[in-house]
Amino acid sequence: MKLDSLRHDQLKDFVEYCKKHRRELDDSFLYDDDLAKFELNNENPTYIVADQQGEIVAAASLIIDEYQRRGKRARFRIFHSEIKDVEVYNMLMKALRKHTADIEKLFIFIPLGNQTLSKVMEELEFSIDRYAFLLVREDMDVPELSLPEGYMIRDFLPGKDEEIWCKVRNAGFSNLKGNETPVTPDMVEKLVESADYIDGGMKILFDKDIPVGVVRGAKDEYEGAPIMNIGPLAILPGYQGRGLGRILLRAALHFAKRKSFQRTILSVNGENERAKSLYLQEGFEQVEGVACYQYDL
Repeated sequence: MKLDSLRHDQLKDFVEYCKKHRRELDDSFLYDDDLAKFELNNENPTYIVADQQGEIVAAASLIIDEYQRRGKRARFRIFHSEIKDVEVYNMLMKALRKHTADIEKLFIFIPLGNQTLSKVMEELEFSIDRYAFLLVREDMDVPELSLPEGYMIRDFLPGKDEEIWCKVRNAGFSNLKGNETPVTPDMVEKLVESADYIDGGMKILFDKDIPVGVVRGAKDEYEGAPIMNIGPLAILPGYQGRGLGRILLRAALHFAKRKSFQRTILSVNGENERAKSLYLQEGFEQVEGVACYQYDL
């Protein structure tokens, strides 16, 4: 076996390796569109292990973009070996650590059903930070939307509302594990420019002229079929507990029906019991669960 940093002439083989194994892993960054845009640069340090025939038998790739770096964290895009030997993972970890000078933690999501990889994480001294669950809502009637007096929902206005979006999202998620790092107006601009953007899919809730909530519906795919992904959904802390999250969720569901989506999907942290309870009450069903493992550098 030979460990090397990924070369440009190996990109196609790396992408095929990712596609081959993504069903065993958290595939958040292993969709076809993500892999088609994958670039070898400082934001994506990547190593592979090849056999004597030059075939990739293990791969590890980190995401260290601006958002991750500001949080002093890095997320694995893929961390996988066809060889069931923890030493292969140790080799990959040692190589990746050369790229983590300003990083304090590495983290990876492992499907709860993948006990083999979970055991490897424990042997590598990763620890469980949190759990997250994927919920899906099948096409069904959506309850009517009823806004309290003085409240209104309007579409996000690109070029005008980026600061508003950041203020509400960052305040609403300030204590939510894995989302504590604030987003910036530049990052919100990229949401509008992204391939999954739907015109009118980003909405802001106002109490008179005060922005108090945001929600986003975006194009996604699940089980080989189109689906609308809902998130983020955030409410200012001072306005939480008033049923406003339910109102924004229903606004997103009505939007999905108008855009002819048959299903909607979202993710929720396990410790966010109030949010998960809301989603279940509104017709979502849990379909997957993952454990978030972290490694302290």
